[in-house]
Amino acid sequence: MHDLRLIHTDLKPENILLVSSEYIKLPGSKRSSSDEMHFRCLPKSSSIKLIDFGSTAFDNQNHSSIVSTRHYRAPEVILGLGWSYPCDLWSIGCILVELCSGEALFQTHENLEHLAMMERVLGPLPEHMILKANRGAEKYFRRGSRLNWPEGAVSRESIRAVKKLDRLKLMISQNVDSSRSSLIDLLHGLLKYDPSERLTAWQALNHPFFKCPT
Repeated sequence: MHDLRLIHTDLKPENILLVSSEYIKLPGSKRSSSDEMHFRCLPKSSSIKLIDFGSTAFDNQNHSSIVSTRHYRAPEVILGLGWSYPCDLWSIGCILVELCSGEALFQTHENLEHLAMMERVLGPLPEHMILKANRGAEKYFRRGSRLNWPEGAVSRESIRAVKKLDRLKLMISQNVDSSRSSLIDLLHGLLKYDPSERLTAWQALNHPFFKCPT
C-alpha cells in the first residue's frame, strides 16, 4: 500500500482477515471437569487480507486531524503533529503486541491516559515532540515538557489502569519464549515515538525476526 502512496490509517485486528475460513481441528487437553476432549482450530492457510479502506488516504491528500481507532492511534496523531505512513506502522506494532498477549496494548478512551500508558510501556515521550504539540494537546503537559500525570487523571481507576502495565520487553517476555529477542527488537522499532525514527514497512519486512525467527 505504501508503495502506492496509500496510508490505510485504520489498521486493527478487525480489519485483518484470513483469506480462507477453512480449518482443521487438533486435539487439545481434556477438560478438568469431564472426560470431554477440548479441540483447537488451526487455519489451513495463514494468508491474510486487509479490509475497510474507508479512511484510506493518499499521502498528498489533505489529512484529517484525527485518524485510527483509539487503541491503535500513534502519538503524533494525539499530539497534533500531523501524520503519514508511520502511523500505520505504529498500529501494526500495537496489533503484534495484542497477538502475543491476547489483549489490546492501550485499553483507553482518553488522550491523557493514553499518553500515560505509552510512557509506562515505552518510556518518556521525546521533549521535541512535546514542544511541537498543537494547542489542543498542550493541556496534557505541565511546565512545557512533563506529562501531567497522575495529577490530571480523571479517576483512580485510570491511575490503576496505567500502573498495571509493564515495560514492553517484560510484557512480551511473559508471553513469548525469551529466545525470541528479535521480536522485541522489531516491536521497539515499530513503536518508536518519533515517526521519522520508526521502521518503514519495507524495513520491518526485512527485519531479522522474519528472516530468522529464532
